[in-house]
Amino acid sequence: MDTKILSGVDLSSEVYTKLREKIESLKNQSITPSLAVVLVGNNPASKVYVKNKIKRFKDLGLDSSTFTFPENVTEESLLKKISDLNNDNAFHGILVQLPLPGHIDSEKILTIIDPKKDVDGFHPVNLGNLTAGSPIFIPCTPKGILRFFEHYKIELSGKHVVVVGRSNIVGRPISILTSLKGRYLNATTTICHSGSSDLFKFTQMADVIILALGKPHFLKSEHIKQGAIVIDVGINRIENKEGRGILVGDADIKSLEGKASAITPVPGGVGPMTIAMLVENTVEAAERLLNNES
Repeated sequence: MDTKILSGVDLSSEVYTKLREKIESLKNQSITPSLAVVLVGNNPASKVYVKNKIKRFKDLGLDSSTFTFPENVTEESLLKKISDLNNDNAFHGILVQLPLPGHIDSEKILTIIDPKKDVDGFHPVNLGNLTAGSPIFIPCTPKGILRFFEHYKIELSGKHVVVVGRSNIVGRPISILTSLKGRYLNATTTICHSGSSDLFKFTQMADVIILALGKPHFLKSEHIKQGAIVIDVGINRIENKEGRGILVGDADIKSLEGKASAITPVPGGVGPMTIAMLVENTVEAAERLLNNES
């Protein structure tokens, strides 16, 4: 069996082509979608993620500003800054780059963001709407995963989807979304995590596996059934045989070739779509403001 590579680079390019029309329409009405990014500390990975996001906004002619804070910033200072950004009409979206330092209550920080500007989709109001089946902002990575199903016409109805990982960023939202009624949804979804007994028993039964646990090469050929589809959200940096740092996913793609019917690569799979969905959510936030939608 030939394993199909589901390219997030190609798919995100199509997303940007469609978004350019919306962006041009907004600019014709004197509105340029704008994102405020809050970055705390010197986490190298966070800096790279923010740099990539800002570059994409610039390439599309969108506005963005990054507000940086030292590692020892007080929670009070962050809360005040986000409150100011909530009231600043220059910004349509607010993104707080995670993870935050240990002395900062991430939940408290995310909760103070205005839900109408919560383009990451992490606010309890937006997560609640998602659970009820009427999401406003869908978290970027789960939204990007759904686009893979739509674009590559992967029907989930009647299929068993196994999600490995239960974070509020990926695992929980995508487990809810895949089980909702709708085209390319309507799956029977199982969510597995560190407390799951015999986790591979579930992956071996799955038609679709969504990996989001952060363990390099965790899923191998013997852990899936013939023809399974693997969506790999993991981004892990390891050293290759030459001692150079490389990025790999939670799936061992070489092991899975010939047994999985399709797989997203790392890099070049889910990652580019996560950024594309952040752009899309920011554009949608600007459109809602124009239309006075709550």
